[in-house]
Amino acid sequence: MRTLAALALLALAIPASASIAIFSDGRTSKIDAYAVDGELIRLTLQGGGEMSLPLRRIERIVDDEIVPAEVVAEVKQIVEEEGGVFPKRSWRYSEASRPLWDSKYNDIIMEAAKRFDVDAALVSAVIKAESDYNPRIVSHKGARGLMQLMPATAERFGVTNSFDPAQNIHAGTRYLRWLLKTFDGNADLAVAAYNAGEGNVWKYDGVPPFRETVNYIKKISKHIRKAIDEEVIPRHIEPEQPAAASAALR
Repeated sequence: MRTLAALALLALAIPASASIAIFSDGRTSKIDAYAVDGELIRLTLQGGGEMSLPLRRIERIVDDEIVPAEVVAEVKQIVEEEGGVFPKRSWRYSEASRPLWDSKYNDIIMEAAKRFDVDAALVSAVIKAESDYNPRIVSHKGARGLMQLMPATAERFGVTNSFDPAQNIHAGTRYLRWLLKTFDGNADLAVAAYNAGEGNVWKYDGVPPFRETVNYIKKISKHIRKAIDEEVIPRHIEPEQPAAASAALR
């Protein structure tokens, strides 16, 4: 597909730069390095100096900010003028759309998808990209579990144990529902925000031009498109309206 090919070339063309630490209060700071030690994170600031703080005060860390205006414009063109990376379909819950891989977590995925009114195939594709279905994994940024929840996100959605598959999947799915609602059902923007934060989507008025985020939405959409092409999940679905879905909107 031309859009995916364009994103692949764009990702290769993006020059690396410093990481960005996004704090739970919305502030951001450019950093040269970071190190997670248990519940603490040490940031090496651009221009010199270090600071240590509780990991729960970091919403996320995004690699490789892209500044050039022409790169921002190219990403926006791919998403807006070429119709987006993700297929145009409902991303709400439907019995017809199920997890894309066999796993012992599929019942939890379907339960969370129905409760929070999110397409189960999308939830499973996010889990695949985030953790490859490893419930104990901890990233070098401090994200934890199947849907790689940062401590701040886990706290935001009432998670007491990020390594508990049910808590993790329910919280990650609830966050996806919130993002889909926030961005009017646009999966490109919702998935980009899951990776880079909703603040960066608003800041750039679209998919943030970060190498990590561009690669992330490309990877997840590739799984979805492959499943549609192979008729594993339907191209068009009629979303159901679970009564419990309203809980995700509170």
